[in-house]
Amino acid sequence: MQFAAPAAQYDRFMGRYTESLAPLLADAAGVVAGQRVCDVGCGPGGLTRELAARVGAANVAAIDPAPQFAAACRQRAPGADVREGVAEQLPWADREFDATLSSLVIAFMADPDRGVREMARVTRPGGVVAACMWDLATEGMTMLHVFWSAVRRVDPGAVGEAALAGTADGDIAERFRRAGLADVTAGALTAHVDYTGFDDFWEPFTYAVGPAGQYLRSMSPVQRTGVRDACRAALPDGRFTLDARAWYATGRVTAG
Repeated sequence: MQFAAPAAQYDRFMGRYTESLAPLLADAAGVVAGQRVCDVGCGPGGLTRELAARVGAANVAAIDPAPQFAAACRQRAPGADVREGVAEQLPWADREFDATLSSLVIAFMADPDRGVREMARVTRPGGVVAACMWDLATEGMTMLHVFWSAVRRVDPGAVGEAALAGTADGDIAERFRRAGLADVTAGALTAHVDYTGFDDFWEPFTYAVGPAGQYLRSMSPVQRTGVRDACRAALPDGRFTLDARAWYATGRVTAG
């Protein structure tokens, strides 16, 4: 899935969670100075910027299929090697990176298993592959849980996003094992976002970013109002903070 929304709208909707999530994934992957690293599905550059701060922009590569996201990423990590392209066909040579990471992307790869294999291919033996995706199967991503619960009050047949790759505990780890990665570990990372109020929560859904926003746009005006009202009833007044759990896995590339 390629995102068509402007980078600023993605940032208001989902990118704001990257501020607290990106350091956690980089820590899980053991990213430290002296390494060369790659961000697969970089979006507007939230994780790329964190990686550049750790290893220097000249040691960072990044890729995203959306040209507006790649352009925003170049602005946020000047000096990084940012390209347009897909996870399933990475444009770098074998064994080029010490660590290859992907944040909140595996669910939107056309072929997630092939994407993981490509991440492993461009990583040196002994290097680390790491990925994370929101917990949508057990409702750990609060923002999306509130939204889809509200949608189902209006449209009980709505499917939601829980069947997407990586959204269930252990799914990413299993894909890593199938790709031949060793020493696979898995767990959860918890990000958070502070909202100034309900409008700060609701407005980004109206931008039609990702499956949730696109589903909202496909509904009738009456249905959209019903979803908004149900979300409003589920959230506190005034300022509030929402947690978001992401499942993650790391694995090491073998020499074979």
